[in-house]
Amino acid sequence: MTERINVRTEKRIQMVDITAEIQSLVAKAKISDGVVHVYCPHTTAAVTVNENYDESVQQDIGETLSKIVPHRGGYAHSEGNADAHIKAALMGSSRTLFVENGKVGLGSWQGIFFL
Repeated sequence: MTERINVRTEKRIQMVDITAEIQSLVAKAKISDGVVHVYCPHTTAAVTVNENYDESVQQDIGETLSKIVPHRGGYAHSEGNADAHIKAALMGSSRTLFVENGKVGLGSWQGIFFL
């Protein structure tokens, strides 16, 4: 079964918590135990699991990625988004998560993020 969610960003670099949307799809599909695969079909975006309690972690991730892969880094790709392609490749386009008792198996402080 395949489901889609739409995610809107407001900044060039942003982490959007999509945990509630993914959990809602799991509940809608009535998945008791199994796996859910979260995939982003876009070359300049990614999916990750990380802390969703302290927003400064999200800020740190974004700032560190920007230091490692700066926006204007003299890239051969000339559309102005080469850094986003590289950041997406580093972070990954998907995550596979376990579902137990109808809940996505995340740690106490974890959330699922679209970047």
